[in-house]
Amino acid sequence: MGYRIASFSFLFHVLLLVSQYCCTHSNGSREINKEMHDLQQAAIDENIFFTTNDLKVGKSIPIYFSTKSPSTYPHLLPREESDSIPFSSSQLPNLLDFFSFPKHSPQAKAMEHTLSQCELPPLRGETKFCATSLESMLDSTRGVFGLGTQFRVLTTKLLSRHTAAFQNYTVLEKPNGILSPEIVACHSMPYPYAVFYCHVKDGDHKVFEVLLGGENGERVEAPGVCHVDTSQWDPDHAAFRMLGTQPGGSPVCHFFPADNLIWVASPSVL
Repeated sequence: MGYRIASFSFLFHVLLLVSQYCCTHSNGSREINKEMHDLQQAAIDENIFFTTNDLKVGKSIPIYFSTKSPSTYPHLLPREESDSIPFSSSQLPNLLDFFSFPKHSPQAKAMEHTLSQCELPPLRGETKFCATSLESMLDSTRGVFGLGTQFRVLTTKLLSRHTAAFQNYTVLEKPNGILSPEIVACHSMPYPYAVFYCHVKDGDHKVFEVLLGGENGERVEAPGVCHVDTSQWDPDHAAFRMLGTQPGGSPVCHFFPADNLIWVASPSVL
């Protein structure tokens, strides 16, 4: 069919990186740490976390941003088309036939992973959904904010050509604080067409829009999220190792990859 896998080998590589950062689910099974799932695309280096003290003009932060153009990522299908394709692990054999993927191929393993993550029950205090179309994403996000609340999306924008994925970025302007009672974070998942794992987690958070400058003149406008309450995080989380902190310590902040989305209430700039 027309929408064959786009850059699937890259997405499956991300899936392998994700497996390094597992935690224990409340029912005792191992699962992906959903709270920080978006960070796993940058897991080739642990220097991707920072603190609120780093969000000052002139401060330098080592960050990983993929050099891939967002235009190459898979796109969301129209609802009519996505609804016509089963999205269930029970239908995986039929789906593999539909997309012509061998049973034990990397693509099959990636599809199985995505379906299983979407079918897991939410964590305590979490609201989650998987969106396979823009319409379903908007409907579910509207359900989180309420019918009377307008909302908008934040994404990482690469404002210039990038030649180095990992480098030091300098904060060029005072970050804009985003006031939103809740945020819906949507993370791209490996699948033949665009699928987003979206979730809302209870707990304090701060959201910023930050203008960054790279070592070679690159410019990036990126949303950053700071998790204030980390008391329930895995003590062995990479963020604590890098920042030298522990659960319940200083806030842990991170930026979002360019193919992730953050929905916030609008207007919301402080």
